Amino acid sequence: MKNMKIGRILAFVGLFLAAINSYGQSYAFRVLANKGTSEVKSSDGWQPLKTGMSLKAGDELKVAENSYVGLVSVEGKPVELKKPGPYKVSELAEQVKGGASVMTKYVDFILSSNSAEAKKNRLSATGAVHRGEPTLLSVFLPPPQNASIFGSSMVVRWETPKAGGPYTVTLKNIFEEDLAKFETPETSIRIDLTDPKLSSETAFLVEVASKADPKTKSDGKVVKKLSAADLARIQKSYAEIAGEVKDQTALDKFVQAGFYEQNGLLIDALTCYEDAIRLAPDIDTYRDARDEFLYRNKLATPKP
Repeated sequence: MKNMKIGRILAFVGLFLAAINSYGQSYAFRVLANKGTSEVKSSDGWQPLKTGMSLKAGDELKVAENSYVGLVSVEGKPVELKKPGPYKVSELAEQVKGGASVMTKYVDFILSSNSAEAKKNRLSATGAVHRGEPTLLSVFLPPPQNASIFGSSMVVRWETPKAGGPYTVTLKNIFEEDLAKFETPETSIRIDLTDPKLSSETAFLVEVASKADPKTKSDGKVVKKLSAADLARIQKSYAEIAGEVKDQTALDKFVQAGFYEQNGLLIDALTCYEDAIRLAPDIDTYRDARDEFLYRNKLATPKP
């Protein structure tokens, strides 16, 4: 009798855990990025596909011509769909089937950071806009406490001043001696940190000036290499997701941006957003997410 009672308890526990697992795995993919007129068929019939949607294993996708869909599986594995046609969600899930990944927390972070509610909260918290001196050129780099960098390259972006371009970008050491100088007609530039002029520096300053009006220039913005201890910590954390973003697609870069932001590496995060835009220039999701990243981290101020 006692054994029967124990058996019933164990059976109940098993059913309870199975129910929890089933609830936790109630979706197969979430939509991180979307462009075009693609549709999804669920129990409610066909409906337009939207960013933020959850897709179940029994759903079907119809990717339209000239469309793009960026999905992330329940385990955190990214999938890009660019080819038009029908797709069964169950078959897509089988293609990326694998163990649970720490990627899910970065995906959750990206979705929550770019949700309508997050944007509403940011807008309600925005106070008066202070733009400083008319000749101050605003460079989208963080303050010194968040200016550490992990990657081997970085993208520096700045606001278009009234004077316009082209621009001179000067890198200086901590003694304000010139290390390198670049010219560009664009409002951004990629800097190779493996350059011998920079590789031995633990920190350097970035200054941007308009060639049209040399008085229109930025303050010096510091960029720091990670300490040995922090470098080892980030390398260990990054190794946990490296296998999931090895293809280096726009979607991969988008997820990596979430990883870097959550680890306080804002320069690396911005570089990943810029890479995502470069790889998929016609996908507004990535451009909008980059702008939201700049605003919520107070690296840029929305136009009033």
